[in-house]
Amino acid sequence: MPQIAPVTLTDRESTPVAHIFTPQEIKDGVGILANTVGVPVGNERLGVSMRYTGSRYKATVTLQVPIVQNEVINGVSYPKVIRTAYAEVNLTFANTSTLQERRNLVGMLQSALASNQALMNPVLTELQSVY
Repeated sequence: MPQIAPVTLTDRESTPVAHIFTPQEIKDGVGILANTVGVPVGNERLGVSMRYTGSRYKATVTLQVPIVQNEVINGVSYPKVIRTAYAEVNLTFANTSTLQERRNLVGMLQSALASNQALMNPVLTELQSVY
């Protein structure tokens, strides 16, 4: 069983930025990590969990990335979340699956999310429809 520990994720900026998520808590079996960006309302959050339900294992990874701007009210600047991007990945495995089968699925999913995927990348990043 892995111990909750810092996780570094890089974005796709022209000069990639490392987002360092540090452990915050474990709540209801979900490890929650945060990339603190100054004010808590703007923290990026990463969650990871594993559940066993009968004959299946379900792994879930969530990512929340808020966009914060300062709002000035009566000359005082307040941080305000103007929008948030959310991602949720669910992986479900039979209790008869092999380690290699699980590794292959994770690798294929990772490959599907690569920036050079001509179908997947424009749908996910450029909001294009499939035709």
